[in-house]
Amino acid sequence: MFSPTEDAVLSSFLRLDGLHLVLLAVSGVDEILTVFQPDNIGNVIAHSRNDSTEEGQARVLAAVGTTFNTALAAVMYHARKIVQGNDLTSNADKEEMQHALKKDVKAEWMENWCDGLTYCTWNGLGQDLNEQKIFDALNVLKDNGIQITNLIIDDNWQSLDNHGQSQFQRGWTDFDANKEGFPSGLKHTAIEVRDQHPNIQHIAVWHALLGYWGGVSAHGNIAKHYKTRKVRKAEGLAGGEMTVVHEDDVPRMYDDFYRFLLDAGIDSVKTDAQFFLDIIDDADDRRRFMKTYQDAWTIASLRYFSIKATSCMSQIPQILFHTQLGPNKPCLLVRNSDDFFPSIPSSHPFHIFTNALTSLLTSHLNVLPDWDMFQTSHPYSSFHAAARCVSGGPIYITDTPGQHSLDLIASMTAKTISSPSKTIILRPNSVAKCIEQNIYTPYHSPRFLQVGTYHTGTSSYGISILGVFNISEKAHTELIPLAHFPGVKPEGKYIILAHPSGDISPPMQRGEDFAMVDLALEVKGWGILSAYPLLTSSPSPLFESSPLSPPHTHPPSSSKNETDFAILGLLGKMTGAAAVLGTPTLSSSSSSSPSPSSSSSRSPSHSGHTTKINITLKALGVLGVYISSLEEMGEGWRDKVLVLMRERAVPVGRVGVGGEGNRGGQGGGKVLEIDVEGAWKDMGLVAGWGNEVEVVVLVKG
Repeated sequence: MFSPTEDAVLSSFLRLDGLHLVLLAVSGVDEILTVFQPDNIGNVIAHSRNDSTEEGQARVLAAVGTTFNTALAAVMYHARKIVQGNDLTSNADKEEMQHALKKDVKAEWMENWCDGLTYCTWNGLGQDLNEQKIFDALNVLKDNGIQITNLIIDDNWQSLDNHGQSQFQRGWTDFDANKEGFPSGLKHTAIEVRDQHPNIQHIAVWHALLGYWGGVSAHGNIAKHYKTRKVRKAEGLAGGEMTVVHEDDVPRMYDDFYRFLLDAGIDSVKTDAQFFLDIIDDADDRRRFMKTYQDAWTIASLRYFSIKATSCMSQIPQILFHTQLGPNKPCLLVRNSDDFFPSIPSSHPFHIFTNALTSLLTSHLNVLPDWDMFQTSHPYSSFHAAARCVSGGPIYITDTPGQHSLDLIASMTAKTISSPSKTIILRPNSVAKCIEQNIYTPYHSPRFLQVGTYHTGTSSYGISILGVFNISEKAHTELIPLAHFPGVKPEGKYIILAHPSGDISPPMQRGEDFAMVDLALEVKGWGILSAYPLLTSSPSPLFESSPLSPPHTHPPSSSKNETDFAILGLLGKMTGAAAVLGTPTLSSSSSSSPSPSSSSSRSPSHSGHTTKINITLKALGVLGVYISSLEEMGEGWRDKVLVLMRERAVPVGRVGVGGEGNRGGQGGGKVLEIDVEGAWKDMGLVAGWGNEVEVVVLVKG
């Protein structure tokens, strides 16, 4: 029975004939809000509200498909056409956005911001924030060898009135930081942070879209410089009156504020409480402010920060469709769920569940979902860490100073070869979401939550990643079919690597009777399963001296002389597969392979069939290469395998057999383990023009 506890924007129903009916309520057009609500017998009621003085049209889209994803894609595609056809943004604002896109938006920020490890002050340092706490926390991170790239100075840095009262009664008074906690101003804080911690490339500050939780102070400097207006909020937690900047001055205020921040050394923002636009009680006020604030914020972000901004608490329908759906802006970083609540045990499984389900919708928006911060020293720390690694979004930690899990951080991150070295997260390049086979599974069902993503090299090659979470209150075991992995092709062969166990499955093909793995998880347990396509090398003339394609061209008949390969990425990392850049290339030749000019390892015999594997990595670590014939080589494997970096042989001690099997996993005897990080140091290598690491593996036979 249809019985959502909140207003719904997207609903899906599995019909008795096996087809999926998807309904989407479209908002943000003609000042109309539309949502779905149940009646007392489970019917779907479309509830609409018109904030305009003119008559308007409510819009509900419906699609039926053989799969949920095809039906969802159909309604989202049509919604995008409707919204773009009714875009009432002024020509001046459109020109400003296009100018910023062409001239000022820098693509590299997404890599720097989202691929760097971030520290946020919110849970770690508490609400009584000051610059000394920030300095001390950063020093503790440094002392523990935790290298962050981004810092978010969260709530309570701002100058506010009504000290000691609830956050909803406090208003924003001035652009600069409060004098009690930041006596020399925000600029001094930023300068000190950058001077003492050159690894920090970006500093963001938090602020609410309307200023603060209580708007702006009626008696502060902001109210003296900009027109203001009193608005009434709907009854509830944040109910009552508040003062906000008048719609006529919102663009100027945002322009001035972000210019001030940039001059102070702040180059990004986290803009929170955006849902306040929807709880303004008066329709006339909602109409005045809804799009004015959204567009002013978007334009100022583009102009000053190249859209280095996080949109937070912004999943109200009017923002989803006006700001986040259209492709006419850069991809926006958007909080995908409610907060991380460290002290509420029941919130942690539900946090992962809601993010996985919400991503079904947000994956169709022009956004990168942000699954929020977490703490690395916490009963659910690895549970959250696994979810963030799989999500495809950023990773923020909010540890209390000194309370860190260094092993957990190491499993999420890796070092680059740049000078100085950077710590990056290993982020799959696709957004994770609940797999189709799980979308109708209730939260309290005794089933694992399965969250799938896909790390692509090219359109024809990719690694499927499945995060599996036990969100129930009992330990149990499930069989996970290969068919559950996103992007797995029916004609290809795959192996599945499990983290953290290190188990490697036998080769399998989708559709086979036993193409599955079993996974046992305790309460709070999780596992990350990565399905790697097998690339096959054969001495057959058909394959000699030519690059071999991904698994959809796997030879139809199997030969005992064939060898299967899979590039596992960095071992011991939650999403080590995401360290692989592009598509690994395989070439097979009967010609002699060149001897390295100098080598501290034995080279393979140079007669007979040789397979050459070219691998490019984005970071350092232990590279795993699955070789189906490796175990059969026995102790003489070193005579048949050679690893090169920069056309020099990798030292003998940096190459071994056993892979993750050395940590207890099954199938590790077929994994070649290459300590790329250790070899890089031993060989005295330095970065060139790029930050990529190229590894060549030569295998005889």
